[in-house]
Amino acid sequence: MKALVVYDSFFGNTERIAQAIGEGLAQGAEVRVVRVAAVTPEELAGLALLVVGSPTRAFSASPNTKSWLKKLGANSLNGVRVAAFDTRVDVKVVESRVLPVFVKMFGYAAEPIGEALVKKGGWQIAPPEGFVVLDTEGPLKEGEPERAAAWAQNLLRVGT
Repeated sequence: MKALVVYDSFFGNTERIAQAIGEGLAQGAEVRVVRVAAVTPEELAGLALLVVGSPTRAFSASPNTKSWLKKLGANSLNGVRVAAFDTRVDVKVVESRVLPVFVKMFGYAAEPIGEALVKKGGWQIAPPEGFVVLDTEGPLKEGEPERAAAWAQNLLRVGT
């Protein structure tokens, strides 16, 4: 099975999660992990599984991720299993009364990424997943890379 993990990252946290997802997928797939700005059309050919992730920025995916998703052709992901992830702060530990309200209203990056993948014809095989970053620039919450690898291994079992 050919799998591709596409990600964007500002401080390296989402990249670490993408690499962990790639390691998890490597247990049962031929996988490449590629920054969104470097993805070529050839990498999408013959794809069985596409996993796309971004840091959550202003309750949304990064501009590069949104732009790449928009450029995907209509029905370009027909027959491709897809999943989305993001990195995000845990609103339960942030000392802000406003942030939880905004998160309820606007959400995180993974949900709209998943929706965009489905609009392009992809078959969403898992709910969008979030991985916790402890502060704007990190670090990742302890255990998140391991959780990302386990999540990826579960993706291999879904829809096969």
